[in-house]
Amino acid sequence: MPEFHTPSPVDIDPAWSISSLLARRAAQDPHGTLIERSTGLGGTWTPVTAAAFAAEVTAVAKGLVARGIEVGDKVAIMSRTRYEWSLVDFAVWAAGGVVVPVYETSSAEQVGWIFSDASVRLAVVETSAHAAVAQQGVGGLDGVLVIDEGGIGALIREGADVPDEEVARRTALATGDDLATIIYTSGTTGRPKGVELTHGNFVSLVLAAIGSLGQICSVPGARTLLFMPLAHVFARFISVLCVASGAVIGHTPDTRNLIADLAAFRPSFVLAVPRVFEKVYNSAEQKAGSGARLKLFRWAAKVAITSSRAADDPAGPSVVLRAQQALAGALVHRKLRTVLGGNLQYAISGGAPLGERLGHFYRGIGVLVLEGYGLTETTAPTTVNPPELLKVGTVGPPFAGTWVRTDDDGQILVKGPHVFRGYHNNPEATAEALVDGWFRTGDIGTLDADGYLRITGRSKEIIVTAGGKNVAPAVLEDRLRGHPLVSQVVVVGDGKPFIGALVTLDADMLSGWLASHGLPAMDVAAAAAHPQVVAAINRAAERANAAVSRAESIRKVRILTLDFTEANGYLTPSLKVKRGVVLREFAADIEGLYVDDRTPAEQEGKRPLGLKPGSR
Repeated sequence: MPEFHTPSPVDIDPAWSISSLLARRAAQDPHGTLIERSTGLGGTWTPVTAAAFAAEVTAVAKGLVARGIEVGDKVAIMSRTRYEWSLVDFAVWAAGGVVVPVYETSSAEQVGWIFSDASVRLAVVETSAHAAVAQQGVGGLDGVLVIDEGGIGALIREGADVPDEEVARRTALATGDDLATIIYTSGTTGRPKGVELTHGNFVSLVLAAIGSLGQICSVPGARTLLFMPLAHVFARFISVLCVASGAVIGHTPDTRNLIADLAAFRPSFVLAVPRVFEKVYNSAEQKAGSGARLKLFRWAAKVAITSSRAADDPAGPSVVLRAQQALAGALVHRKLRTVLGGNLQYAISGGAPLGERLGHFYRGIGVLVLEGYGLTETTAPTTVNPPELLKVGTVGPPFAGTWVRTDDDGQILVKGPHVFRGYHNNPEATAEALVDGWFRTGDIGTLDADGYLRITGRSKEIIVTAGGKNVAPAVLEDRLRGHPLVSQVVVVGDGKPFIGALVTLDADMLSGWLASHGLPAMDVAAAAAHPQVVAAINRAAERANAAVSRAESIRKVRILTLDFTEANGYLTPSLKVKRGVVLREFAADIEGLYVDDRTPAEQEGKRPLGLKPGSR
């Protein structure tokens, strides 16, 4: 079975904890800025030095001690991404506790399960509404602190009489083997499992990242704006990485203001899921309007993609293409970089396939998107594209210190110091996932001759048609989702005669698309049945089919009249479609794809099966 390994560029001290990384930053550069806090006034940001942050962490940790939190006790954080999230995170570690992050959109039932399974003692939440959710039916909880109601200040006051030495003693007790956090998987199917990550998991991964990706996170001026939920392991890893690497962190809780926040903070690198990159591209195309301006944007986008592809050719771009790239850069690309803050050089993408088109587009306009792959169980990245040898369309070679192999069925197996130690209170699931030191990811992929990984799907999501054809839905879903009208896609066809797809429309993009195509305003329900919208989705499906064989291609699409969101239960907090829920609740729509609705004359004339307008 193919196997590749990338050695770690650093030696890891097993005695180090995450708190050691903060202590080192504060000692090496006490007066340097570690975090910038948004004032909310005209896009201004207030610097917080490393020494000031470390002192505040100690003060909050003393409050936790005064509250009765002992070494090993569990403290939950339920909040949007904001300064206080990181503050409490590091304070719990300083006090010897274990952090249990909870998505701020979680239901009372989900919160109850997590609190009960993890034996949470104290919850720190953002709002009174979160407090009400946290207190529903949860036994054993000693208290709830509300950030928006002065909870952090109260905690600091409570700990005023606790000696600093007590926090220092507890901090020193933690080593790499000790539990740092229990992160509950977002649960696309079934009840979430608690992933136990140690201090050593984070420290090894962070120090390896600094050693291998220092040009991104360790250079002077490195800064990132966190807008993904800190309850997600990806954002959490970046938070700890920035503390250790010398980068400056900003937090923003509301992606609706993301463009304005990017312009004000001017990050040099960001992390995001592919949907964010799709939204930026589609919004830019929509703002171009119509006529000559739209033609200019599409020409500039094509030049960017062509130039990026040419960069992978040993001959490089032609003289003509270089001239076109310079012109497109002056007319369009520079404006797009300005929208992203004007200082952005790198972006790290994970969580779903980015797609080669977007990868080449962003590289062509001067922003290098490094696509990577990882799971909660691997403390985030386990493969990532290196800036100096990027292969667009792959998720890169094994991350520093990591082994990756694929078994005979194509399943991806991972080994390394960043791999979790097990599922909390679930030895059966642990034994199934960890075999002979290797973590069985459940994802399917291939490794090329250079050890670069391509993800083709999840083993549980592989579709087997009635004709016996195995189809990985991810490729089709990714390509079809690239259309500006499309929000979400679920490819179906297990046990069916052909492949179909459920599609939802992007309400934010709809009005602009309708106007640019000379159509009157209409809601999503009306658009789902409109002939021109149906035809546009049909063409998008045909373009997606170009990536696969005829047997794997989408033959019919049903456009739904509602979107999949976290609020209605069809997306996880990390924006992954809950495939099992969709397949169950839209079973009638799926069956409708396989009803031949052609007239006898059309059937006789061999008219191909077409799109199916929405029924919900």
